[in-house]
Amino acid sequence: METITRTAEDYLKVIWSALEWDGVPATVTQLADRFGTTPAAASNTVKRLVRRGLLVHEPYGPILLTPTGERLAVMMVRRHRLLETYLVDQLGYSWEEVHDEAENLEHAVSDLMIERIEDLLGTPLVDPHGDPIPTKAGHVSYPAGAQRLSTAEPGEYLVTRICDDSSQLLEWFNSTGIGTGARLTVTQRLDTSIPVVINGQEIHLPLDAGNAIVVLRT
Repeated sequence: METITRTAEDYLKVIWSALEWDGVPATVTQLADRFGTTPAAASNTVKRLVRRGLLVHEPYGPILLTPTGERLAVMMVRRHRLLETYLVDQLGYSWEEVHDEAENLEHAVSDLMIERIEDLLGTPLVDPHGDPIPTKAGHVSYPAGAQRLSTAEPGEYLVTRICDDSSQLLEWFNSTGIGTGARLTVTQRLDTSIPVVINGQEIHLPLDAGNAIVVLRT
């Protein structure tokens, strides 16, 4: 990988991830919130990445990755998701523990180690949260017809991905039996919650919980 700072790697990965499922570019304010800094500091980092040819950003416009920036971002995502999978499959971590651990490790491991981890794991297609793992060539595959549970009409669904931004939310999903591969039924559409039946039990999911779950209709 091209030599860039850890901060630059983090920014590229977060900017790419913002576009991954919703296609909505990250804003300077969102980046500042994500990294616990000021909008001015986040803006300065974005400008540095623009000068390096990794981002495109006009004043008040979307923050977009250049082809080089996207390549580096996808490789960081690949590292992160393979490390998460390794920590769960080989070291016994739970899925709510691995995100922060992988955030630290992804900047230190070599490309060779990532390849060895991938080989050891048998070239997994998704990480413990159901996010697709980019290939070494940078290709990312998504299930056709996937949608957020918060937009789902009543019917039968298969859970394919759960957002890992909140460890507390992941712990709660564990307690309800909701995980990747789980099957559930959306019983109706409400403005305040999402009623679902899983393992014979009806649960009213908060809207933010429904937004964290990606499903396929069965």
